[in-house]
Amino acid sequence: MARRVGIVGIGIMGTAMMRNLVKDGFEVVGYDIAEVAMARLIESGGIAAASPRDVAEKTEILITALPNVDAFEQVMTGQGGVASSNGMGQIVIECSTLPIEVKARGEAQLAAQGKILLDCPVSGTGAQAASKDLVVFASGNEAAFERCHQVLAGISRAQKYVGAFGNGSRMKFIANHLVTIHNLAAAEAIVLGEMAGLDPALVFDVIGDSAGSSRMFQIRGPMMVRGQYDEPTATMTTHLKDLDIIGKFAADLHCPTPLFATATQFYHAGVAQGRGGHDTGAVCAVLEQLAGITPRG
Repeated sequence: MARRVGIVGIGIMGTAMMRNLVKDGFEVVGYDIAEVAMARLIESGGIAAASPRDVAEKTEILITALPNVDAFEQVMTGQGGVASSNGMGQIVIECSTLPIEVKARGEAQLAAQGKILLDCPVSGTGAQAASKDLVVFASGNEAAFERCHQVLAGISRAQKYVGAFGNGSRMKFIANHLVTIHNLAAAEAIVLGEMAGLDPALVFDVIGDSAGSSRMFQIRGPMMVRGQYDEPTATMTTHLKDLDIIGKFAADLHCPTPLFATATQFYHAGVAQGRGGHDTGAVCAVLEQLAGITPRG
């Protein structure tokens, strides 16, 4: 496999992936519509491309990490998109959280042009991405997945092949369903400790080493203790996009999700309070306000 890889979408996740690939010895060709993102690419040792099509023409394997459906459709089939690129056999590792039907449509459109789209969402926060502590839920063409092994290992600690195209997204929805609840539970525990007169730092230290801990408590607990959420690893606004997708996914299956449904309201409240650009750990501040506690930080 050539040690050159492409990346389109250099936001929180894409930046972490790009930097880890560069550290791992890959030559990274990247593109993002934002000038500041392109500056990060160049500063990190990457090579700037002119468009998603340009990335696809310069690499055999490329990663996409995109914020929404419109961005996905533009990157895949819009003017200057991957589908319009010359060459055959390029593999797109699609890491975004999007509706399955949207990705399936993109897969068919790329297949018509001789290209392969893999559905590969990742589990983990931006901070976890920076330390390569992501888990990839890969689905689609298994032979293509095997060809991408070194690239996937360059951005993650574990790569799980979960079968037919779309299963990666299904696993991601389940994972983020749990993240949503566990994150709120961590915040609730911190606030409960505060109201009981306990130092939040002490609560984090003790509970983090107990049977009641969780990955979200361990990862977001420190920012809840500090009360500082303005360096997001995943923003409240972005998470609401995911919650809408997961809610529809569960509703289409007629699956009851009472804890998830309740938890979503606190993320909506956070955005309503002007915390849309804050990390999702800011649900702790939402609960503090509801409890009549002045949020820390």
